[in-house]
Amino acid sequence: MSRRGWTYFLAMAVIWGIPYLLIRVAVRQLDPGVLVLGRTAPAALLLAPLVIAQRQLPALLRHFKWIAIFGVVEFGVPWYLMATAEKHITSSLTSLLICCVPLLSIVAQRIRRTEGHVAPRRYLGLGIGALGVAFLVGLNLKGGTLTWIAMMMAVCVGYTIGPILLATKLKDVAGPTVVMGATGFVALCWIPWDLAHWPAHVNGETFSCVLVLSVVCTVAAFLTFFELIKEVGASRATVITYFNTTIAVVLGIVVLHEPLTVGILVGFPLVITGCVLATSSPVPRSSLTPTSTVPRL
Repeated sequence: MSRRGWTYFLAMAVIWGIPYLLIRVAVRQLDPGVLVLGRTAPAALLLAPLVIAQRQLPALLRHFKWIAIFGVVEFGVPWYLMATAEKHITSSLTSLLICCVPLLSIVAQRIRRTEGHVAPRRYLGLGIGALGVAFLVGLNLKGGTLTWIAMMMAVCVGYTIGPILLATKLKDVAGPTVVMGATGFVALCWIPWDLAHWPAHVNGETFSCVLVLSVVCTVAAFLTFFELIKEVGASRATVITYFNTTIAVVLGIVVLHEPLTVGILVGFPLVITGCVLATSSPVPRSSLTPTSTVPRL
């Protein structure tokens, strides 16, 4: 991976390593659907002036169908399921389960025959990562957790489909336009639910968590993620989830005092080893097909 690619990669590791902690704190007071609205509505409002200034409203209308679908599979459904799961399982376990995204991405890539040849070293890395996730889930599985783990698997499916839509159906749409349209559509869809589940009181801590989730972990994150996909390809970009996990697990243990379980001790090193191997083999620029490009910013 190029130096530019690693710069985006590490930036995303930090930006997307903190949401699990913030979500875990926010759902103490907020219904998961209200949290989705809190993440998406401010993001759409912040990006609207930029989209208007760039005269991208016609593009938004032309591609609205796919932008809306992207919003549902990347924001609307996954964020609700993740927030619901985090009411019952730790942020550390949640972040580690997201490590299934690169595995699903590689499967999708081979089915669709995109991005050319996948080096054996990457398959080895993804296999080791999968083994780590298997240890993690198996050693942490207790009564009642299977439902929440299943929810997280559905989140992984959405996170796998999202980059594919960006790289194919929305490759000619500017990044801010996609994020603004997608978050705006999701926010509107959640309003009826949230009117019936609006909290009576929200403290400063919860408000701060939602604000960071919206401004930093949504607006800034996705604009950076688009550049990452453009630089390294759609399936490889999803391997960022392995590095996110490092930060998420540490924050969960140190800040939220979550337990350092046997599953984490056994599975976590395998997950990180898989990440290093899965990202180490170079991909020639010529092999980056239209499937691995994203909207220009």
